[in-house]
Amino acid sequence: MPVSRATPGENRTYFPFFSDFRGHNATALRIGESCALVFVFLLSLAGNIWGISLLVRRPRRLRAANCLVLNLFCADLLFITAMPFIAVVRWTESWLLGNVVCHLLLYVVSLSGAVIILSLSAVSLERVVSIARLRHAAFRRRKVLAAALLFIWGFAALATLPLCCFFTVVRLPDPSGQDVQICTLDWPNTAGETVWDTTFAIVFFLIPGFVIVISYSKILQTPDYRKIYKTKWHMGSQKPKAVFGILGYKTSPCCSAPVSFLTC
Repeated sequence: MPVSRATPGENRTYFPFFSDFRGHNATALRIGESCALVFVFLLSLAGNIWGISLLVRRPRRLRAANCLVLNLFCADLLFITAMPFIAVVRWTESWLLGNVVCHLLLYVVSLSGAVIILSLSAVSLERVVSIARLRHAAFRRRKVLAAALLFIWGFAALATLPLCCFFTVVRLPDPSGQDVQICTLDWPNTAGETVWDTTFAIVFFLIPGFVIVISYSKILQTPDYRKIYKTKWHMGSQKPKAVFGILGYKTSPCCSAPVSFLTC
């Protein structure tokens, strides 16, 4: 529910995380909303834990691409940690979780989301080097892989740091005339907000998306890769489904989903 505050010379609108449901059916709608959040949280929690356990129990699968996928699972677990707090706030009419949680809530969400996007880009680059060019990727070296993971988390943490700094508890008057506390993003100036929004969109959405599309396009257009696929398919394997699952995992842009491992 956006909250407006008008001061001389400016008109600002804040997003306080509160529920938009009002009126006679507000309670029933909020119950449905909370149930949906709980369902998504539990489903995501179970899926990510299952994916992590599947990789950890089979150390031979912990190669470069799978380590990046493991990183995706961990980032997604961090992402969903914000859902219980959001579910609580949807029921309140004032921010009751304190200033520390206010600073960290959307920062953790944005940090983990940025890590997921960068990890997907890293997976696509690793695949295009390993498959399209038919040689070992640089990520196969443990030091390089560790450096790549450290860079992903460090860069994402620094890029989203303004959200941690500028998300704060603000006291505003409600329609009844009483003050209400909200947790919202309060930039010191509009120019800084515009620059950060534009840069973040380019660095974490446009560029990674372009890298992913180009990488998998090159993989699918590689004649040698299609030749390898046909060779493996006609080898007379007793488990063609497993071969298909592995090849599909290596080329699928959605390789971070737990379902990708069902046929591996």
